[in-house]
Order: sequence, then C-alpha cells, then structure tokens
Amino acid sequence: MQLSNDCRSGDVRTDRAYRHDEGRLSAYPCAPASAFITLLAFLRLCPSTVHAQLIVDCSGSNPSAYPTINAALSEITGPVFSKETVDVKACDLTRQHPGEPLGERIVVSGRVVDEDRRPVANTLIEIWQANAAGRYLHDGDQHNAPLDPNFTGVGRTLTDSEGRYRFVTVKPGEYPWANHYNAWRPAHIHFSLFGPAFATRVVTQMYFPGDPLLPFDPIAQSIPNERARQRLVARFALSLSEPEWALGYRFDFVLRGREATPMDA
Repeated sequence: MQLSNDCRSGDVRTDRAYRHDEGRLSAYPCAPASAFITLLAFLRLCPSTVHAQLIVDCSGSNPSAYPTINAALSEITGPVFSKETVDVKACDLTRQHPGEPLGERIVVSGRVVDEDRRPVANTLIEIWQANAAGRYLHDGDQHNAPLDPNFTGVGRTLTDSEGRYRFVTVKPGEYPWANHYNAWRPAHIHFSLFGPAFATRVVTQMYFPGDPLLPFDPIAQSIPNERARQRLVARFALSLSEPEWALGYRFDFVLRGREATPMDA
C-alpha cells in the first residue's frame, strides 16, 4: 500500500521553552499530569456534550485547521482521530507556504508498532523542529540565526492501517542552548504520539546518524543504555530516498517491551 503525500499540522515547543516532565513516559500507558494538561490546552471542551474541538492551526490562515473530532471526556476513551482531523498539507513541511524552505529536503518515514510488532493504526503523530539554521519559530527562541519565512517547523499525520507514517521536511540545524559551556543540541526532530485516550501521549526525539554532537548532548546521554540510545537515531534508507529530490530516513516506534523506543522523561 502506497502512503499518501497528504499532510497535517501541529504544535510548537522548543528545548529552551519546554521542561521535560517528571517521571517516565512509556508505551501508551499513562502520561504524567503535565502531558495531560498539555493535551487539554489544545482542547476546547463543550460542557453540553461529550465532544471536543481540537485546535490545529499552524499558519493562522487555514479555516479548515479547526476540525471537530469526537472525544469522550475520559482518560480511558477518546479522542478518536480520523483523516478529517488533520490538514491536508501538514505532513509535508516544505509545502505549507508559498515558497520552498531553505535547507536539505528529507523524507522521514517509519512504523508505529506494539511489543509484538503489530501495527498501531490511526495514531496521531505530531512533529516540531528547528529550521535549517537551527532556529525555532517561537518567541522563546532568541538564537542568533535567521528565521525562514517559508518554514513553520510543525507537522502532523495519522498512521495508516499498517502503522506507517511519512513526513517531508528539511534537516534541522544544530543550535546552542546554554545548558553548560559551549553547549549545542545535535540536529533532532521532536515527535509526539497520541494514543487512544487523553492520558496516552508519548513524546520523544529523533536524531541523525553520525552526528558528532550526540556524545556531548546531556539529553541523549541521559539514556544510560547504549542500545536504547541508538533506537533514537534514525537510519538512512535509500529505499525512502527520492532521486534528485530528497534523502530518506527510517524511524520506527516500538511502544512497549524490551525494544521500546525511549520516551522523554
């Protein structure tokens, strides 16, 4: 089955503006309270019904970016995401503006599976990232690097029946983050996965193979197990690359078990 090139949009957060939650997020069980509050911040709850409206606007110019979705007001059921939940351009971050963004175009694709490698369909995946110069479109980011008027840095999509997803974007740049002397974050993309309930959201980061900054990054190195750390590094995939257009990277999510993808803690 061929994945569609349709796209969707999501939220913005940066390492400088976002503190990691206390406690460990694991495979779609229950997230810390702050993650639950983050989700509620996106929901305008209607007291007269058991539905919610998900705010998805990235550009501020798309009236269809306010889709209504069914969401039972419980941590056990809902929200239920469908193709109508997402904007048609949001999984291709290079087509969200009139011009093309600067930087190296890349394809990031993979699967979301459980501990038995069974696909997890209809998972809402959101990404946010810096632009090619290492700058987020966020008031909290004052890094002395240029913004790109043709790059917002956020996207979203749903997994298909085989748990597959696909984004087109540009490779993010490294940036200083003042955690310690001469501290730089390696190039990375933030991922958020929403499970079948309000409290089942997990967040992680994807790194790129061969990045020389990885051994010096305290966030990546906070994972003590080397094999587990390597699960956060995407694999170059020639099969996902498109000739004369974009290199491809594969990044899979395993939600439980010994081979689970490490999540932000």
